[in-house]
Amino acid sequence: MRADSEYLAQWKQSAAAATAAGSKSFYFATRFFPPHLAEAAYSVYWFCRSTDDIVDENPDLAAARRELESWREQLLAVLNGHTVESPVLMLFEYTRRQCGFPETYPLELIEGMRMDLEKVRYADFADLRLFCYRVASVVGLMMSHVIGFRDDALLYAEDLGIAMQLTNILRDLAEDADRGRIYLPADELAQFNYSPEDLLARRRGPNFDALMRFQIDRARGYYDRSFPGIPLLKPEGRFAVEIAAKVYRDILGRIEKMDYNVYAQRAVVPSWKKYSITAGALVRRQFQS
Repeated sequence: MRADSEYLAQWKQSAAAATAAGSKSFYFATRFFPPHLAEAAYSVYWFCRSTDDIVDENPDLAAARRELESWREQLLAVLNGHTVESPVLMLFEYTRRQCGFPETYPLELIEGMRMDLEKVRYADFADLRLFCYRVASVVGLMMSHVIGFRDDALLYAEDLGIAMQLTNILRDLAEDADRGRIYLPADELAQFNYSPEDLLARRRGPNFDALMRFQIDRARGYYDRSFPGIPLLKPEGRFAVEIAAKVYRDILGRIEKMDYNVYAQRAVVPSWKKYSITAGALVRRQFQS
């Protein structure tokens, strides 16, 4: 396969469709990108989602390891200028070269996926933070290069990725438990007298609520530290990032309104709330301009 105009058009359509189907929040935010940025964003998402699916959609652990290693080898091939059969990787490498972000980012993402296969428990937050960096911060770093940035924007993008992954972990606590995965650090479970067995059994109570409040406060802290980086992105892309960050941050409030009962239902931001967040951001933007 060559990255010529005919193939590129097909691949870009597939990437957009995959984004629309895979992440409503991300796709909603990218609607505020100009077309060329949206296309690049869909390419990055397609690669990240395809990498994630190797781990999440394969019930056979040994087969998932083999598939992930094969995926890494194919990625290394395209990074070295070779052609592979995967349109996902071919389009991603085309985008990477256009936007100029380092080869280390997608390789870090794969290492994060490897952690998901090898490590279903985390000793402390430093341990968990490395995972969050690899599977989420590097996505934000890639997107910063897609958009364009100045000064210390990448440091803030790293924090935003941590915030969003922590939000994912809290939202998907039950789903991950069904897969035998516990992302909340072991020392913090012990701190709140809430055992891994309690989590796997979906037990609730005052200890669980206190643990969730602690986790939500930390995630909000990462959001708050990340927001000053948004103005450091190029104007044509920063509004979409602001919307994505605020929509995701609202998931934390949804969890609180559910009395932390993420075991019973998945916290989602309804469409009307997304449009309300967008309208508020537009109003503030008008006053600031």
